[in-house]
Amino acid sequence: MSAMSQGTVVLFPQGVESCTARVVHVQPAEGTHLSEGTNLFVVTDRTPFHPVDHTWPDQPGDEGTLSAGGRSLRVVDALTAASGPDGVLRVGAEIPVRRNEPGWSFLVAHVVEAPGDMPASELAGAEVTLAVDSARRRALSMAHTGCHLMSLALNGRLRDLWKKLPRTDCLGNPDFDQVAIVESRIMPMQSVDRYRLGKSLRRAGFDVAALTDALESVREDVEERLGRWIEAGGRVTIETEAPELASRRWWTCELPEGPARIPCGGTHLGNLGELASLAVRFEIGEQELVVHTTAKQA
Repeated sequence: MSAMSQGTVVLFPQGVESCTARVVHVQPAEGTHLSEGTNLFVVTDRTPFHPVDHTWPDQPGDEGTLSAGGRSLRVVDALTAASGPDGVLRVGAEIPVRRNEPGWSFLVAHVVEAPGDMPASELAGAEVTLAVDSARRRALSMAHTGCHLMSLALNGRLRDLWKKLPRTDCLGNPDFDQVAIVESRIMPMQSVDRYRLGKSLRRAGFDVAALTDALESVREDVEERLGRWIEAGGRVTIETEAPELASRRWWTCELPEGPARIPCGGTHLGNLGELASLAVRFEIGEQELVVHTTAKQA
């Protein structure tokens, strides 16, 4: 049985930022942003690092350090990887299967900056300490929590602009976010979400003209709702089916309207009271709505 066959146990859903782990695989990291020295893909049996998802790359991978044998090495990225029956590590876009494919395990590949005189064999099988850049993690978590809140507030404000009822979100509102989303990007303290406003959305029953006419009112109402939710200070948790990376996870949050639950593989705050505010800015064109959400720490 390959050392990679078990899949990486991920600790970020519990908010863990450091742990000891055993290295199960090391190889040169090709196709990554190289620096002086050598970049390595290092896979461990468990990790606190959140990896960027290869199918929906909204939140970037964590950065931090890997310490072993008196050396402290910089982790410049964390990527989703997978290994199949042949034992070959495939990273990011190279992964040919979906999660939970029989015979495949999903892994976190830490991109580690190693000095040029350090062979990969020095890390193979070693016990290491992994530590996430906690300030960057927190800034990304604030943005990701804010992104989910914005989507739910936007859905609620736009509920009367549907002529036909589409799928609904976890609060019972027409799910504009999931019907129209094209791309989401999480950055420290801010997120950018892009929504299509073309013919297919109009055919689905959404009144794009009404949104355009009421855009500033929509923005103000969304911000007002976000402010009420933050003031309520609801608890945030990540629910998981199992500890391995391939397992499904859900963001859950206590809101005045009821419990919210959204499938999500990212990192988040523990309580909405950790936010001071969320500011929203819209850009709209004939075919696209872009929503910028900026978080401010309490």
